[in-house]
Amino acid sequence: MARLLLIEDDPAIRTTLLRALRDRGHAVAAAAAAMEGLQTALAERPDLIVLDLGLPDLDGRELLRMLRAVSRIPVIVATARDEETEMVRLLDAGADDYVVKPFTAAQLDARVRAVLRRGGGGGAEAAPVLEVGGLRIDPAARTVTLDGTGVELTPREFDLLHHLALRAGQVVTKRELLSEVWQVPYGGADKTVDVHLSWLRRKLGETAQEPRYLHTVRGVGVKLSEPA
Repeated sequence: MARLLLIEDDPAIRTTLLRALRDRGHAVAAAAAAMEGLQTALAERPDLIVLDLGLPDLDGRELLRMLRAVSRIPVIVATARDEETEMVRLLDAGADDYVVKPFTAAQLDARVRAVLRRGGGGGAEAAPVLEVGGLRIDPAARTVTLDGTGVELTPREFDLLHHLALRAGQVVTKRELLSEVWQVPYGGADKTVDVHLSWLRRKLGETAQEPRYLHTVRGVGVKLSEPA
């Protein structure tokens, strides 16, 4: 059973989703405004947050940024806009997934279960710790150390590194990274991948010109491998 927090200001939608998610075995708390939701998230530490963007006291995007400044709790955003640029913007801001309105409770439940599986939550068996050279990646704790020293990553940077570590020694295409890490179709938005790889390299103490772990294969993708 997963512990969910639903941040939704519409009483009818909130009541319907509360009932439906509880019927599917989840323990669900609810908040009708952004600051109430933030306080509940910090106090109760749910397994996952479902966040509506249209909140009365604060824009949902701003609340997402506030959550990401203090927490790595997975967040699924509910949005009425389905443009790819909007999806990329939300995922870059720290959302783990999104649902486009109108959506059914069954669709939301499927998204919840998928996100929790990726994060090792919701009662799933803990994912194994991955080690590549001096890199140690713990998916359950969502922590990374490099040569014994902690590396502070954003949720998206962690997901990117973890995905590459699962395929250590293999070249991973930008198309796959956009699909599996960002959960968006490939459509020319590979600059997003490039920017996050640049940030990740900086935190690992390397550059594209002098790589240690992250190696670009021109025209193909990127590979995570032990330093030579």
